[in-house]
Amino acid sequence: MRPPGPKWPDPLNDSTTPGRRDRDAGGTASLRQRLPLFVGGFLGPFGTIVLLPMYPELREEFNATNAEVNLAFSFYLIPFALVLIVSGTLGERWGRRRTIQITYVLFALASIAAAAAPNLPLLVAARALQGIANAFITPLLIAGLAELVPPERFGREVGIYSSFQALGGGLGPVVGGLAADTNWRLAFVGTAAVCVVLAFFPPSGEPRPSGELPSFRRLFERRLLVPGVAFFLLAAGPIGIGVVVAIGARDVFELSGTGAGAVLLFGTLSALVLGPFWGRVVDRLGTARSAVLSVAAVSCACLAMTLAQGAFSLGALWALAAGLSALTVVVFQALGADMLPENRGGGLSFLLAFRFLGHAIGPLVLVPLVDRSLDVALLLAAALGLLALGLVGLQLRTAPSTA
Repeated sequence: MRPPGPKWPDPLNDSTTPGRRDRDAGGTASLRQRLPLFVGGFLGPFGTIVLLPMYPELREEFNATNAEVNLAFSFYLIPFALVLIVSGTLGERWGRRRTIQITYVLFALASIAAAAAPNLPLLVAARALQGIANAFITPLLIAGLAELVPPERFGREVGIYSSFQALGGGLGPVVGGLAADTNWRLAFVGTAAVCVVLAFFPPSGEPRPSGELPSFRRLFERRLLVPGVAFFLLAAGPIGIGVVVAIGARDVFELSGTGAGAVLLFGTLSALVLGPFWGRVVDRLGTARSAVLSVAAVSCACLAMTLAQGAFSLGALWALAAGLSALTVVVFQALGADMLPENRGGGLSFLLAFRFLGHAIGPLVLVPLVDRSLDVALLLAAALGLLALGLVGLQLRTAPSTA
């Protein structure tokens, strides 16, 4: 028998959590019901990361610096993160099905605007609109998934969802790299096409009656705020270093756009393959142990990235870091979807807001450091991970037992 774990509320393994009984009785939904939710999970990472391998081409096109081009990355994530604070709760109120369909259409229109942008400010504005639309996708898709599977399988289902996110992250740099070497605008045309297809496959979920509207107030309870701040630090640091790796591959290791995309693909494949395995780890160990393990491991992997001496070692170490980042994402996404059973989309979107705010702010600090020293940027990212580990430890010491 396993010894009892840390006293962190673990809704994934708490059979008394409200809202679990329906799934216990109903069992796991068919793959036909779950597959569109998994496929939808790929769009957000694809739309985010597709820009990374094309920084040099955008610099030349718009006569801009790395920091100026990076605004098209950060200003995708900043409104995305801010809207995430309320997007899940709004989507639960309006109905998941209708909200997701509208979201896919808006994402497609914003992508077309990005493809047609004649200057950098308009590209940044189009990317901001993409970010706002994307804020509704993952919270509502995972909330829909949570209603389709029993609790003992939820971790692995989130792991599979995470693998599709990794697939989107993998196709993003590949498509972005190929577009950088041909015509970068084609990457946004492809994004719009994907959105149009996905609009035909929304999750179930109708608008809530006026007497059952989920509350915004419960989002600001301590049990969500502490993991949220930890997620912010991780995203600004060790799980958000993809942009650092991409710029380092181009400017430090002097790789082409396609070469940089290939390096990033190593990390994507690692996260893609390991996602379902990490889901089973979460089911077995619970979110408390899994959180400690993932935060410590991904911080160490970020530190190890300073050992890279060439393209191959950079790709191998990035694969290690990205694989461990996938475990961290699975843990926190599973936790967020179950912290507020009456408002799954709202709880998850609130937690994800901290993550993507970290992804937005992190590059603003780390990208200028890459111009001076790639190693210094990686060391700072690892230090932020250790701060997050301290917050996780604080949560474990102070949270009441669910036993």
